[in-house]
Amino acid sequence: LASGVGLRQAGRVVGLSVRGVQSKFRKVARGMRQLNRNLLRRLPGPGRRTFLLDEMETFEHSSILRLTVPVLVERESLAILFVDVAPIRRVPRRGSVRQRWLARHELEHGKRKDRSRICVRRVFARFRRLLGGKPAHLITDEKALYGALLRRVVPDGVSHETVSSKRPRTTRNPLFPSNLTEAMARDNNGRMRPRSWLVSKERRYLRAQLEVFVAFRNWHRPRTNGDVPARTPGVVLGLAERAYAIAELLAWRQDWRDRSIHPTSADGSRAVGSRLRAAA
Repeated sequence: LASGVGLRQAGRVVGLSVRGVQSKFRKVARGMRQLNRNLLRRLPGPGRRTFLLDEMETFEHSSILRLTVPVLVERESLAILFVDVAPIRRVPRRGSVRQRWLARHELEHGKRKDRSRICVRRVFARFRRLLGGKPAHLITDEKALYGALLRRVVPDGVSHETVSSKRPRTTRNPLFPSNLTEAMARDNNGRMRPRSWLVSKERRYLRAQLEVFVAFRNWHRPRTNGDVPARTPGVVLGLAERAYAIAELLAWRQDWRDRSIHPTSADGSRAVGSRLRAAA
């Protein structure tokens, strides 16, 4: 599921019905959400890190029902620190087929609410908790909302740099790590591909899919294809001592927060909280 395969094809590969894959997917996604929350509680060590925030757009059910997907990335490790999903309202050109399509939909279901501001505020609240008072540098595009919410939600000590969205998306672009992460997210999550049959019918399932991808990306997959397999984003960030096997990610329940068993604990004697305190 973290490699662009849809539910039906995954069922064919592992020998399950699509309903069985759906049930397993939702269970795994809940566990990965809790695991990501437990392992990404505080950023380790002193120093001033650089972070990047950008938003992707996709849709749920049909292309007129747009979604925003803000992604917060740490520049050096390429670790995905937080991802969220929220509805937005994009009004097509007046008189177009899409505008009439949206009008018919809203006549039946009500006007679609734009929750982009609320979603970005949640990202900044998460960013503040991750920093724990440490200084940082944040790079975004020139969307005015970012600067306004950063000043309101995140305390002093975080500098803010903006980059034009029209700047070429090359390796010289300061937002390149974010653009690379977004490209990987679209390629490795079939739900986010444009013109795809794998699109999510409801945004909560896209959110669940992204939790699976974040866990796979941060704790199991190498940072880049040129890195050794053990050098995952979590290792570079200092939150993991090595790459975690898939079986380790799925081994223990993670709904006890700091008391949850650490993925690398073979006998269940090591808690996530002990690792967090050691990293701090």
